[in-house]
Amino acid sequence: MPTGNRTARLAPFLELTHISKRFGGVHALRDVDFDIEAGEVHCLVGENGSGKSTLIKIIAGVQPPEPGGRIRIEGRDYAHLNPVQSTHCGIQVIYQDLSLFPNLSVVENIAIGRHLGRPRPVDWSGMRRLARAAMERIGVALDLDARVADLTIASRQLVAICRAMAADARLLIMDEPTSSLTRHEVDALLAVVRDLKRKGICVVFVSHRLDEVLEVAERVSVLRDGAKVGTFEARDMNDHKLATLMTGKEFHYDLTETDLSDRAVVLSVRNLTRAGDYREVSFDVRAGEILGLTGLLGSGRTELALSLFGMNPPDAGEIRLNGELLHLKTNAEAIEHGIAYVSEDRLGLGLVLEQPISSNLVVTMLDRLAGRFGLVAPAVRNAHVTRWIKELAIRVSNPENAVKTLSGGNQQRVVLAKWMSTNPRLLILDSPTVGVDISAKDGIYEIVKRLAGAGIAVILISDEVPEVLYHTHRVLIMREGRLTAEFAPHRSSEHELEAAINA
Repeated sequence: MPTGNRTARLAPFLELTHISKRFGGVHALRDVDFDIEAGEVHCLVGENGSGKSTLIKIIAGVQPPEPGGRIRIEGRDYAHLNPVQSTHCGIQVIYQDLSLFPNLSVVENIAIGRHLGRPRPVDWSGMRRLARAAMERIGVALDLDARVADLTIASRQLVAICRAMAADARLLIMDEPTSSLTRHEVDALLAVVRDLKRKGICVVFVSHRLDEVLEVAERVSVLRDGAKVGTFEARDMNDHKLATLMTGKEFHYDLTETDLSDRAVVLSVRNLTRAGDYREVSFDVRAGEILGLTGLLGSGRTELALSLFGMNPPDAGEIRLNGELLHLKTNAEAIEHGIAYVSEDRLGLGLVLEQPISSNLVVTMLDRLAGRFGLVAPAVRNAHVTRWIKELAIRVSNPENAVKTLSGGNQQRVVLAKWMSTNPRLLILDSPTVGVDISAKDGIYEIVKRLAGAGIAVILISDEVPEVLYHTHRVLIMREGRLTAEFAPHRSSEHELEAAINA
């Protein structure tokens, strides 16, 4: 396997050789080798289903590898690990859901490891000392008495890292740590990762955001369909090369000029203001136009989107849809007028995870599908479900399976489908590709472009500059509640947009 051009190699802290794993007749991993040195940031990338999660679980002792594989930690060999052994070796995993206790305080979450095992009296002063020491190790300050449920996602991420430090982590595995963070929060997290490296802690960083991978990693290992494509020096890689290695496909996004000046204005916003959120916001969106909206955390993007969807009524200004003045008080009114909103919180607000895929697909259409006596005929329901699974190419073995069983990209297609079935005139997409891999992103972009081609006006909100640059017709920059700049993508660059966002 390729290993790049490293000239000086330290002895690995962790070394995996010939690791395979199968579930039934499915090969999740095939003869994978992987190693990480002390004080190294090593990124693990691959599409959903490539084997990343299985490899992490084997390192964490949650799953054993097939016989014949070897795990070596600081020169000691193991046929397999269990979670206790993994933890004793200094291995800590921060999963995407963080696995925190939201009803407990920061100090309780950080020091929870002290009270695992046999019952013992609670040493509150000792827990506070441990939590403060963990925070000092990564250079952060958090309110120890704050309830975790009241923290931002970025702060919760720091709590999870502090918990790992309190457990004397020597290898920290971070699974999609930035999927719900803004660019500003990502920068702060990457600074923490670099500090961990300086302290000799090795970090396995798993992310779909390839720019972050290249920014923080020394080496990158690529998995595809359960097999290792190779390990590469990060300095020799770029987004395009990594995407090709991960998928076996080429992705090209061109900046093209499209004249939409003759299209009808679908949405017209004038001097829209809501105290504390945004002020004097004015813009138009035409039929078939994809309007990009970007800005830093707190810029007011999501608050504005919620106002357009009737969930955050403005204090002043006008919203017109196809010329009709709207006074939206609820999201139900917005839906009746042909406005659809895909939330950035797909798992919390976009889907009912425990319910079947089919139920999620019909939830916005129950009134329209109902016949006499308000009942929905099974044949009508099934036809609707079949149509949208086919229409958006949702990969599903059985539509009656829980929607949580789908990959992130297919979950997002379900969210899109449930809103597309309402025949919206305006579609608001808030961070629609968060937590999905490169191929799933490409599929979502194609769907959005197809919808715009059918005449739907689209607002695409994102903090990923390449996303708004390559997949919209116009880009608006929002800062501190105001629209501060407008860009035509075909006449702009990523650097110019980044500068305007951070001005």
